[in-house]
Amino acid sequence: MNASLKSGQADESSQTGPSTESFSASRWTKGNFIFPTRIVVTPQRVSRVKSRLFGSNDESIAIPQVASVQIATGILWSEIRIDSTGGTNPITSHGHRKRDAIRIRELIELHQAQSAGNVRQPAS
Repeated sequence: MNASLKSGQADESSQTGPSTESFSASRWTKGNFIFPTRIVVTPQRVSRVKSRLFGSNDESIAIPQVASVQIATGILWSEIRIDSTGGTNPITSHGHRKRDAIRIRELIELHQAQSAGNVRQPAS
């Protein structure tokens, strides 16, 4: 992924295509000063990427497995929580702008609707 992306910009160079969007948390929030957390939304999955000095930690949930998206807004920053239908640990990230958190939710709902629309009904 292109690490130099600004918050909310589409990653045109990724292997998954132009519909990938990456949202970086603010460096002014706890735990994000050196390596800010990124939420990456593709038509196939939503991922939380936390870079480290050597490597990164990546958690992802397939778009059809997303059960809910919760946004908690504070004075400056929002926290986003993405729950899966399988009951596994949710993806959480803090320090995002409110508009970025809303855009993440919109993209997930859009990709879920598109994947549901692509399912063919059996012929009767």
